[in-house]
Amino acid sequence: MENTKSMDFSRRKFLKSSGQLVLGFQLIPLFSCTGSAKSQPETYSGIPVRPHGDKELIDSWIRLDAAGHVTILTGKQELGQGIRTTLLQMAAEELDVPFEICHIINGDTGQTANEGYTAGSNSVEGSGKAIRQAAAEAKRYMLTLASQTWKEDVANLSVENGIIKNKSNKEISYWKLLEGKHIEGKITGNAIPKSHEEHRLVGKPIARDDIKNLVRGKAHFVHDIRLDGMVHARVLHPPSYGAKLRTYDFSEVSKLEGVLKVIRDGSFIAVIATREYQAVKAWMLMKAISEWETPKIKVSQDSLFEDMKAKSMSPETIENSPDFNSELENASKRVKQEYHRPYHMHASTGPSCAVAEWKSGNLTVWSPTQGVYPLQNSLSDLLGIGTEKIRCIGMPGSGCYGHNGADDVSAEAALIARSFPERPVRLQWMREDEHQWEPYGSAMVIQLEAGIDEEGKIIAWGTNLFSDTHSTRPNGNGGHYISARHLEKALEFRKGGFSGGSYRNAIPLYTIPSKRLLLHNYEGPLRTSALRGLGAYGNIFALESFMDELALAAEMDPIEFRLKNLNDARAKAVLQAVRQKTSWNSAQNAANKGFGVAFSKYKNSASYFAVVAEITVDKTSKTFKLEKLTGVIDSGQCINPDGLKNQTEGGMIQSASWTLLEKVDFDENGVLSTDWNSYPILRSKEVPVVEVHIINRPELAPMGAGEAAQGPVAAAIANAVFNGTGTRVRDLPISAEKVDWNKVN
Repeated sequence: MENTKSMDFSRRKFLKSSGQLVLGFQLIPLFSCTGSAKSQPETYSGIPVRPHGDKELIDSWIRLDAAGHVTILTGKQELGQGIRTTLLQMAAEELDVPFEICHIINGDTGQTANEGYTAGSNSVEGSGKAIRQAAAEAKRYMLTLASQTWKEDVANLSVENGIIKNKSNKEISYWKLLEGKHIEGKITGNAIPKSHEEHRLVGKPIARDDIKNLVRGKAHFVHDIRLDGMVHARVLHPPSYGAKLRTYDFSEVSKLEGVLKVIRDGSFIAVIATREYQAVKAWMLMKAISEWETPKIKVSQDSLFEDMKAKSMSPETIENSPDFNSELENASKRVKQEYHRPYHMHASTGPSCAVAEWKSGNLTVWSPTQGVYPLQNSLSDLLGIGTEKIRCIGMPGSGCYGHNGADDVSAEAALIARSFPERPVRLQWMREDEHQWEPYGSAMVIQLEAGIDEEGKIIAWGTNLFSDTHSTRPNGNGGHYISARHLEKALEFRKGGFSGGSYRNAIPLYTIPSKRLLLHNYEGPLRTSALRGLGAYGNIFALESFMDELALAAEMDPIEFRLKNLNDARAKAVLQAVRQKTSWNSAQNAANKGFGVAFSKYKNSASYFAVVAEITVDKTSKTFKLEKLTGVIDSGQCINPDGLKNQTEGGMIQSASWTLLEKVDFDENGVLSTDWNSYPILRSKEVPVVEVHIINRPELAPMGAGEAAQGPVAAAIANAVFNGTGTRVRDLPISAEKVDWNKVN
C-alpha cells in the first residue's frame, strides 16, 4: 500500500520480496506492532503480498522473513481492544524470538485466511489458541530442520531469541537456516506449546505501539489514508426509513467548484469532488433542494415496550424445567418484576469511513469492517461480480464493538467507485448519517419471576424476554446494506431468523433447580444489529438487579445472597475479591452514599466479572453522581495485564454511559438522536474513578474479556441507586428524574 506523504498504501509498492516462514493468521496490513525502534534490527518494510494457502499450512499463519523479522497474519480485526499486542506476545513466546522484531497483519482477503467476524470476545480465546499452536509448530519445524542439517538429536537443541544452539554452542538463526525458503509443513497438533512455568513474555504488561502512535498524532485510521489521485465523496441518505426521492434537480450541485460527478440511482444519491470540503458543500446543497416521500413510523416511542409485548411472535422455548410451575408454587417468597432497555447506538466517536478503488475491473476496499471475508462476499452479491475480483483490506476505524456503519460505508464507497473508476474514492459519513443510519442495539423487555425458600435459596426462575434481532450483519447478503435498498433495482433485505444473541446471559449461572426461558421475537420500528455484548447487557442488567430484589426479599446481604446461590468456585472468587477490595461491609455505613454489586460470567462461558458501584447522593439538589467502579475479572491466563485492564476499564465506562445517559429518541418522522446534544454520552469530567483487579490463572486457557463488563456495571449502578435513594429504577437509562426523592433519608 502506498501513501505519498504519511502512509504507504500502493499495492504496486506493497513490499520487496524476501524468504520467509509463514504461519497463517489475519490482522491489519502494514501496521507494525513492535517494541521500541531502538531494539529493531532495521527499518521494517513488510512482507510480500501472497495469497494464503490452506489454513492447515503453517505457511498460512506466521512468516520469518530473510531480514530477521517475524510477521503474524490473522483474520481477526484490531478494533482498539489491543489484540495485536496480545497475539504477538503469544507468538513470540512460542517461537522464542524477541517481541521487538514481531509484526502483525489484520484481515486482508489478499493474503490472510478467513476467520469470519471479529466478535463475541473470542479473538484471544480462539485465534490466540490457534496462533500459539501455529508458532509451536513453526519452532518444532525449525528445530527439526536444524537437527537434520547438523545430524544431531533435537533433544540436544535449544532456542533463544531465534537462535538455535546445540550443547557445544554451535548456533544458527531461524533466518539463516531457512535460506529464504518457506515452511512447507502442516499444522499437525503434535507440537506441544510451552507450559505456563516457561513463559517469559506472556503475563507481562507490554505497551501498545498503536496507542503511542495515536498520542503522537500519527496516521492510523482508515480516515487517514491518502492515495495518489484520491477523490472525496458524500452520500445523501433519506430522512427516514423507507423514504423515496420525490423531486430533485441537482444541476446547481454539478456547477459547484470541485464537483466531479453527481450520482443518482433510485434514491441512492452521492457526490464526488476533488476536495473533501467541496463534497461537504455539495452535500449540503443536495440536502436543501431534495424532496422526499417519507412514510410514518407506526410505533411511538412512548408505546414501544407495550407494543413489544403485544405484537411479538409466538414465544420460543429456550429452556423449560418440567417442574417449574410446581417449584414456583412451593416457594416461601415469590418476586416478579419487569425491566426495560431502550435502543442504544454505537455512537462511534468518528463517522464511518472507507476508501474504494475500481481499477481494471477489480475492486479494492480499505474498510473498518469486523470481517473482511464477509464483506467481500456481501460486496460480490451487491455488485454482481466474483469475489476473485474484490480485495478487502481491514483498517482501524473510529470506534465500533459491533455492527455500526462500517460495512454500509464500505458498500457505498464501492458503489461510488464503480461509477468513477480508475481513481480511489474516499467516503466519510456525516455525523447525522452515523447517528441515524447505523444499526442500533435492540430495545428489550425482560420479565422475571422467581421463588426462594426459607433459607434464601432460589428454587425457581422464569424469564420472558422480548427483543428484536441482535444480528443483521450482511455476511454475504447485499440487501443488508442500507443503501442497497435505495437503489433503482433495490436488493431485498432478508432479516432471516433471530439470533441467540437475544438471550445471551439470560439463563442465570446461579444454582437453580428449575428454570424457564421464553423468547418473544419482535419486529421493531428501528434498524438493529450487533452492539457490544448483544442481549447480554440488557439481560444481566435485569438479572442482577433482580438478584438484589430477591436478596431484599430474603433479608440477606446482596453479596452473601449471591454466594449462597453459587456453586462455581471462580464465580465466588471474583465476588469475594470485590467485597474485600471495596471494604463492602464497612462501606455500607457511609452517609449520602449508595453501593451496588453485580456479577456475571460472560456468555456463561467466558470471563468472570464482579463489580461494585459507588454513588454519592445529594438530596438538596436532587441528584446523584457515579463516583467509582471497582471490578475484579478472571479471564483465565492473563496474557497482557495492561491490555486486560484497559479493555475492562473501557467496557465499564461505556456501560456506565449507556446506563446513565443513552437512549435513541424517535418519533413518527424518524430518528431524533442525530448529534451529541440529542444523544449525549459520558463526558470526561463525568467519568468515575475506575479500578480493575485481575485474578490471574496462568495454568488455565485464556478466555474472552472484551464484553464482560457491560451487563454487570449496569446492574451495579441500578443497585447502588436503590441502596442510596430507596428507588428501584428498572427502566434504562437511570436518571435523577426517575428517583423518588421523598424516599431519600
